[in-house]
Amino acid sequence: MAEAHQAVAFQFTVTPDGVDFRLSREALKHIYLSGINSWKKRLIRIKNGILRGVYPGSPTSWLVVVMATVGSSYCKVDISMGLVCYIQRCLPEGCGPYRTPQTRALLSMAIFSTGVWMMGIFFFRQTLKLLLSYHGWMFEMHGQTSHFTKVWAICVRLLSSRRPMLYSFQTSLPKLPVPSVPATVKRYLESVRPLLDGEEYSRMETLAKEFQDKTAPRLQKYLVLKSWWATNYVSDWWEEYVYLRSRAPLVVNSNYYVMDFVLIKNTNVQAARLGNIVHAMIMYRRKLDREEIKPVMALGIVPMCSYQMERMFNTTRIPGKESDLLQHLSDSRHVAVYHKGRFFKVWLYEGSRLLKPCDLEMQFQRILDDPSPPQPGEEKLAALTAGGRVEWAQARQAFFSSGKNKAALDAIERAAFFVALDEESHHYDPEDEASLSLYGKALLHGNCYNRWFDKSFTVIAFKNGQLGLNTEHAWADAPIIGHLWEFVLGTDTFHLGYTETGHCLGKPNPMLAAPQRLQWDIPEQCRAVIESSYQVATALADDVELYCFQFLPFGKGLIKKCRTSPDAFVQIALQLAHFRDRGKFCLTYEASMTRMFREGRTETVRSCTSESTAFVQAMVEGSHTKADLQDLFRKASKKHQNMYRLAMTGAGIDRHLFCLYLVSKYLGVSSPFLAEVLSEPWRLSTSQIAQFQIRMFDPDQYPNHLGAGGGFGPVADDGYGVSYMIAGENTIFFHISSKFSSSETNAQRFGTHIRQALLDIADLFQVSKADS
Repeated sequence: MAEAHQAVAFQFTVTPDGVDFRLSREALKHIYLSGINSWKKRLIRIKNGILRGVYPGSPTSWLVVVMATVGSSYCKVDISMGLVCYIQRCLPEGCGPYRTPQTRALLSMAIFSTGVWMMGIFFFRQTLKLLLSYHGWMFEMHGQTSHFTKVWAICVRLLSSRRPMLYSFQTSLPKLPVPSVPATVKRYLESVRPLLDGEEYSRMETLAKEFQDKTAPRLQKYLVLKSWWATNYVSDWWEEYVYLRSRAPLVVNSNYYVMDFVLIKNTNVQAARLGNIVHAMIMYRRKLDREEIKPVMALGIVPMCSYQMERMFNTTRIPGKESDLLQHLSDSRHVAVYHKGRFFKVWLYEGSRLLKPCDLEMQFQRILDDPSPPQPGEEKLAALTAGGRVEWAQARQAFFSSGKNKAALDAIERAAFFVALDEESHHYDPEDEASLSLYGKALLHGNCYNRWFDKSFTVIAFKNGQLGLNTEHAWADAPIIGHLWEFVLGTDTFHLGYTETGHCLGKPNPMLAAPQRLQWDIPEQCRAVIESSYQVATALADDVELYCFQFLPFGKGLIKKCRTSPDAFVQIALQLAHFRDRGKFCLTYEASMTRMFREGRTETVRSCTSESTAFVQAMVEGSHTKADLQDLFRKASKKHQNMYRLAMTGAGIDRHLFCLYLVSKYLGVSSPFLAEVLSEPWRLSTSQIAQFQIRMFDPDQYPNHLGAGGGFGPVADDGYGVSYMIAGENTIFFHISSKFSSSETNAQRFGTHIRQALLDIADLFQVSKADS
């Protein structure tokens, strides 16, 4: 218990002679250093707030304006057109610092210069916002850029040329526009045309027209009003109603996973790998706090919204009976660790100094070597976060609202993130295809009680040093965690490194206090709830069929020979594969981003179009010439790319209809059209995984430094979930999920169809690996 005493700054004992105080100098030193560190962070935030607030201006530009004003005054040129004299007359006379005429004149010029400087900043910001509202560049063919777009690009570069901080562009990003109802309804009817027969389509047209003419105008007015008032008319409702109000378990239904580098191995030492990774994550958090991370830019000039990054660390989803809450702390100095049924608290700092990777390795190794058994009810405790949300909320209130249980739960919920030290080993063996699927299953749900599914993310370290993430979805979308993961893997491999024996570099400090074991007092009633949640989560996990594979015949490089976007190529292949698998088409969801707008998250691209179905039917019939099939494919590809661009530029379908539906519920207005639209199942849910958001290394120089992306559970009980990563020029990774309980789906069978569809489409254009 020595480490427990070291954590106390002072102790006192009441004796007959009075009160005896015993001060701990070491603890006081840590408290002092912690306070200094906290004030440093506050000052950094204040400084960053000022610099961000005046972007694209700077203190230097302010000084230049002041000097120009003062210099012109000495040259007897009044560039203020009398305003400096007016300001001088308005200053109080005869006291304080305003006594001499020279001081009054200088102060007046400084005030005038500051006003001019601030007006310039406002003008530049509004001009930049106006420029960023232009999206015509997205719809121009590659290599056919118009003169207008070229001039636009030059202007954007000029206005954003000064080195920006992470959030410098936030106030310059345009708001997400509200599409017109007729445009949305028209696009919706277009999207369902290939899925409905004549009679069904006619009925839907009637419902849509009635909605457009009678109900929609009133709902649209409220939505437009919200768009004027709110930063983003979709994002807050999307977070609340799609994520936080969902009462279904997070495991499989909401959380998703991310894989490690799969073709290289840095070390087999579990604690060492984790030491480097955790250190790199806190380095990233430090950059995040100081806003030193460059904003993500489309084409290198169009900034993406960065607001989702704010809640990456120190964030936990707190269960509620009706709605959950995202709890975000400004700082956290520890991580929570799970190993063999025990929970630990590991400090990340010694005073104000971030622990070195070798120190962290030592701490994690201490946990691995700890022989103590779990306390009663502790082993499966995290199953509460995997079960129903209502049951977890009730248990939290009943059993974790006071005493040692509350203190231990606080240590987990207030941690920077959660770490799971697994006893199993997983990795990808190209000779054993099933290994990738088993690795994915372990990351998606584990054994349902060795992940804290409420944390913003859980770092999972397997026994052989392989890693992965399980990520909660409400706080942000996959590209955000992908940005962190790229930095962490690149830092681990190219900057931190390992010794020849696979350990972290440097010598650890053996005087560091050991990790703190969390203490629980879990009653029998709570254990029953834990077991019930575990059974619910296990049933979900056991029902998931996950099939992951690496497609090796070709990748992005050879797809470009078809003169189409790689994403459109894969999406059309998915339509062909699905038709061969199920014998019919279905409503298809592809996630696109709307981060060119302030606080933008995602929009849906409805990938099953009349053009793609025409191509698929022609391929299946087998009687068309290759030239006809190529033409049909190009039409389908062009349509898909156009829909993707519309979604990215705020002209999508589903978020607008979703918000109109919510307004109708608030107003108590019934809409059969909206009710039917929002109840349609997505039997094919797809997502492309972003990569190379940060240039941590040259992928051409290190072609094997590839992550395999990640995946998620199926959205519909009788549907598929498909994520894919077009990993460089020569390979594609696929993650396909379905449910064993559905007799209509089979993830492995669908994967086989995807492989064949990709090869068949490539064959149309006579694209093969030999062509490269």
